[in-house]
Amino acid sequence: MKAFGKILGLVLLGLLLIIVALGFALTHLFDPNDYKEEIRQIARDKAHIELTLNGDIGWSLFPWLGLELHDASVATLTTPTQPFADLQMLGLSVRVLPLLRREVQMSDVRVEGLNLRLNRDKQGHGNWEDIGKNVTVATTTGTPAPAEQAAEAEPEKPAKPIRLDIDSLTVNNARVEYTDEQTGKQFSAESIQLSAGAVHEGASIPVKLTAFFGSNQPVMRVKTELNGNLRIQRALKRYQFEDMKISGEATGEPLQGKTVTFSTQGQLLVDQAANIAEWTNLKLSANQLRALGELKVNDLDKTPQLSGALSIAQFDLAKFLDSVGHPLPPMADGSLSKVELVSRLKGTPTSVALEDLNLKLDGSTFTGRIAVEDFAKQSLRVQLKGDTFNADNYLPAKSESAKGATAARQAEVQNSEAGAMAAGGTTPLPDAPTKSAWSTDKLLPLTRLRTLDVNADLAFGQLTLSKLPIQNAVLKASGIDGQLKLDTLSGGLYNGTFQANGTLDVRQDIPLLALQSHIRQVPVERILQAQGQTPPVKGQVTLDSNLSGRGNSQKALIDSLNGTASFVINNGVLLNANIEQQVCTGIALLNRKTLSSTPPGKDTPFEELRGNLTFRNGVASNPDLKVRIPGLTVNGNGDVDLRVLGMDYRVGIIVEGDQREVPDPACQVGANFQNIEVPLRCRGPLELGAKACRLDKDGLGQVAIKAAGNRLNEKLEEKLDKVNPQLKDALKGLFKR
Repeated sequence: MKAFGKILGLVLLGLLLIIVALGFALTHLFDPNDYKEEIRQIARDKAHIELTLNGDIGWSLFPWLGLELHDASVATLTTPTQPFADLQMLGLSVRVLPLLRREVQMSDVRVEGLNLRLNRDKQGHGNWEDIGKNVTVATTTGTPAPAEQAAEAEPEKPAKPIRLDIDSLTVNNARVEYTDEQTGKQFSAESIQLSAGAVHEGASIPVKLTAFFGSNQPVMRVKTELNGNLRIQRALKRYQFEDMKISGEATGEPLQGKTVTFSTQGQLLVDQAANIAEWTNLKLSANQLRALGELKVNDLDKTPQLSGALSIAQFDLAKFLDSVGHPLPPMADGSLSKVELVSRLKGTPTSVALEDLNLKLDGSTFTGRIAVEDFAKQSLRVQLKGDTFNADNYLPAKSESAKGATAARQAEVQNSEAGAMAAGGTTPLPDAPTKSAWSTDKLLPLTRLRTLDVNADLAFGQLTLSKLPIQNAVLKASGIDGQLKLDTLSGGLYNGTFQANGTLDVRQDIPLLALQSHIRQVPVERILQAQGQTPPVKGQVTLDSNLSGRGNSQKALIDSLNGTASFVINNGVLLNANIEQQVCTGIALLNRKTLSSTPPGKDTPFEELRGNLTFRNGVASNPDLKVRIPGLTVNGNGDVDLRVLGMDYRVGIIVEGDQREVPDPACQVGANFQNIEVPLRCRGPLELGAKACRLDKDGLGQVAIKAAGNRLNEKLEEKLDKVNPQLKDALKGLFKR
């Protein structure tokens, strides 16, 4: 037995030596470079590709089946002269015996200088679509042979999965390019460096990838690095990317020459058996922006459904937008400097929504929902409720030209006001203003508004708009295809109420605006003070208006303003305007007396001031101005020129015979002056109000004639007291004609 074992051992040793000798002979005596044409034909017949081997083929046989290809390229059989891929070197080796068990055990796999070119032609056909296609089979016509039909009819048995086992994978200096001739767009990935550790089924595979990505429409350049551990479980259809981290820098046309530094990390999972994908422990940063969250996608085999959560730490949004090449117009200091957000996420391939949103914006807090219901249509839906919000802080600042126009008009108003206040209103009428009160700066981004599809429902505890604090404000608006609608903007205003609605049509180059507003019992002086103006009047105003205009600037809208309005001011005061003094001066002239003193300027209280306005191209006609003052009734008619915020009125004051004590005997109202209308002329900047009114001495002649008639009637009354009553009535009627 010992001798037999010894003989068997010698036989096995001899066989091993023979195998080694054969492997040596094959690898040293057989040169695969002599069979390049045969190898190319096998590639055509079996893989249906055109393989070009310009460099040498190196190989080894046992125990590793080693292969090295140098300077090779691959093309499809449809375009054999146009390679879609080439490489400088491919090196790999496979253990021979495990191949018999359908196991692929490889040592290091190295790819050098891979260049992959993907192209879609003007007909929309991609060159990669022909990979593996047999041209002969594709172009052959006729009926297949019965044997072929039987082979096609026989169902294929499922292939037994091949087990992969690779020590490492390295790709150096690879490049991938995609060109679309239909759109002219190009995308590329250059200087690709990929390294992976041992590749084993179900094991963690360390992966590192660096590359430069680029595009031409728009021009973009992105440098990125990817690190993590990849776990592949093909039997379970489960793929994980653990401790994944992507970082890099981006620059290009959309960033206006600025650079964005970004990084993101987390745990990725794709489970095809359960049809889910997850990204947990998500961390994201982009310049100043920092965010945490998690994402989950269900129904991968149907319409994927996104869910998750997002939290953005407080950051300066204005600086962030500037850092990515999209600076905002100048705003109030501190605007958009403190922004943070917490929300749940829901979405589909065509939509996304921020649910249960909690947004903090510069001290304001909003809760609700923001959604884009259709990415293609940019359908925006907003439902938010806020505590306080000052919208004025987010409006663009005035341009230098607008500031200059405002300053010029303010100087004009101040000069007129100084003259109006001098000498208690006895100076000449102020000049009519000539300086425009409105800016020519563009108000609306028409191109953006034309594509807007929005539906907004907003509520505020307090909304500051045009410096007006609107309590419990509600704003509902919508817009689509260039037609925007303000369904309502309403709330409380200084213990009164405010409500407005309107439409904006931006489909044409010149937008059309229509606005209806309703104000109830709001202190008019508080409105004017909020606009930085010194109010000429106090009182509770009620206003209804229906106005329309055309244009994309304040000036254009005012110049084209048309419509109607009506107003009433109750229990008010004409500030720094002594109407009694004007009347007293007129009565003194009629009495042919001189005032013993000039009463100091003071206010004039009134019970009611009302009127109706008709607007035509920025000028409002007011034919029925009425003011009720104790002892006096004021009637007026005139125009308000909104283009320069000026007024020109003729006012008549009817003396009703007030019984109050009058300190100056020169202007005592006797019976002759009861129901006499004293004429005034009011002209100047609208801000002056009644301070711009002066006695109309030219109209006093008619008043004197009427007063003389009253005196004549009085004397006639005395004479006729002694005559027959019938004759008395006839004579009195004669004198009244």
